[in-house]
Amino acid sequence: MYIGLDLGTSGLKGILMTEAQEVVAEATAPLTVQRPHEGWSEQGPNTWIAAAETVLDALSAHGLGAVRGIGLSGHMHGATLLDASDQVLRPCILWNDSRSHAEAAELDDDPMFRRLTGNIVFPGFTAPKLMWLRTHEPRLWEKVAKILLPKDYLRLWLTGEAVSEMSDAAGTAWLDTGARDWSEDLLAATGLSRGHMPALVEGSAVSGHLRAGLAARWGLPAGVVVAGGGGDNAASGVGVGVVRAGEAFVSLGTSGVLFAANDGYQPDPATAVHTFCHALPNTWHQMGVILACTDALNWFARLTGSDAASLTGDLGALQAPGKTLFLPYLGGERTPLNSASVRGAFVGLEHATDRAAATRALLEGVTFAFRDCRDALAATGTRLDRLLAVGGGSRSDYWLRAIATALDCPVQVPVAGDFGGAFGAARLALMAATGAGAEVASLPRIARVIEPDAALKDAFDAGHARHIQAQSAIKGLT
Repeated sequence: MYIGLDLGTSGLKGILMTEAQEVVAEATAPLTVQRPHEGWSEQGPNTWIAAAETVLDALSAHGLGAVRGIGLSGHMHGATLLDASDQVLRPCILWNDSRSHAEAAELDDDPMFRRLTGNIVFPGFTAPKLMWLRTHEPRLWEKVAKILLPKDYLRLWLTGEAVSEMSDAAGTAWLDTGARDWSEDLLAATGLSRGHMPALVEGSAVSGHLRAGLAARWGLPAGVVVAGGGGDNAASGVGVGVVRAGEAFVSLGTSGVLFAANDGYQPDPATAVHTFCHALPNTWHQMGVILACTDALNWFARLTGSDAASLTGDLGALQAPGKTLFLPYLGGERTPLNSASVRGAFVGLEHATDRAAATRALLEGVTFAFRDCRDALAATGTRLDRLLAVGGGSRSDYWLRAIATALDCPVQVPVAGDFGGAFGAARLALMAATGAGAEVASLPRIARVIEPDAALKDAFDAGHARHIQAQSAIKGLT
């Protein structure tokens, strides 16, 4: 058996999986985010350990004596800072923290960063967070001995080893993404050295072994391997089987992701596309990221005193976009705008804009943001032949029909099941324990395919053109 642990922003999920990849048990533990100042987003790493203990307590009720491997997935970019005794110096600065926007811009002005990392230096990345720390918390800066990504702090607790893997490390702005190794030049440019970094392994490789005390506590055998694992989106890619060139998925979660696997390294930072290492050797992936996907729908549900399922469940057949537009930039945007300051808007409100019309506009606005991501990926030469739909938003058929039509790409809906980060982490654990490769990461069985609505294609093209015009107009207002 194999365990997958996925450290999310709002909770930690664990699954227990058989050799045949059947999930036999799962458990979750909630987590909260602290926002002590505007633009700040933090979590205490001790809460991750407590959540992992809760999850493993629950899974152990099913018997863990046959477990051979544990895999890890987690939210990326977080700065977990340790002193020379591996003690946490301050709360982890999370991926959606925007305090270091000035430092990110300063690093991005150095062409070496885009050249070596293949990416814009975004405010959410790890390196600018350390630059912020050096300026604003200099006493803590002087004590920093090791910098770990969130899931890798869990690894330190599980194994005693400070190790990361390529997919997560690619989101720090310290990795030479083509070479799949830390760049000493990038580290030096931020006042750091390789000694501050964890060792690196591939996501499907062994990173260490479970400590004997923890194995005894939950009834695991001796010698359980802990796989390198993956950043949350890379692990989800493994979970849904998107590990080969030409395969892609669209994730409708809190944030939205358009994710495509590549068998080569083809960055184009100017498009604001993320080009990262995948969690498997000699494989990369590209992502277009929008910061508010179901988050925007849930915001509107709260605003209207409703819930997301009620808003989307009564929309009926797909309609052409109306006059009302929604720009989903509630907290800035990644692809393609790369702006922490841009904000969203409803445009073209009129007397006829009722709740259903506003809901359709909101779904269309997020859909057009996905199309922006599709266009950005296409600029690098990445082609999408079909998309797998995952995440909570994929429960809305209306939304999926809009995405298929706006992106002119069939959308595949898997049979019921969770193919997310925890499942991908468990698959990586299986690979690490057995030596298996990408063949383990098969595509899920497809329940149905949603084809583009040819009769509405021109209307959605026109709607996207209006979206681009509104996007340009709003930049100067927010």
